[in-house]
Amino acid sequence: MEKNTTDPWAWGKYTNSVQAVEIKQPEGTLYCSGQVAIDANGQPVTGDMNAQLELTIQNLEQLITEAGYEPSGIVRLNVYTTSTQEFFTSCVQTYQTWIAKHGIKQATTMLEVKALFGGLTIELEATVVK
Repeated sequence: MEKNTTDPWAWGKYTNSVQAVEIKQPEGTLYCSGQVAIDANGQPVTGDMNAQLELTIQNLEQLITEAGYEPSGIVRLNVYTTSTQEFFTSCVQTYQTWIAKHGIKQATTMLEVKALFGGLTIELEATVVK
């Protein structure tokens, strides 16, 4: 796989994402459903948004690795949250640390939504290549 990113504006280096990702000759593409803070029994795990984000990241990583991919192969990551303000005040450090840990360079869309499954506050939806 060859991965090229495009980010033509100087402000892009501060966003922890890129404006476009091009993949040439991928071995496979994994389209992940949105992942949330759900335990192994399928029950929502409430708590503050950051605690939910941590479990959501664990669930996404488990899904990706069990499918035979790596988190570093994430090329598209959509973030759904019930409060962008809360995300940027309580979750951005966890999110940025996770992105940096895996060297992820992804196209991203963040959407504030009215509600998520089970009263949860954050959901991550990824596209992964190898």
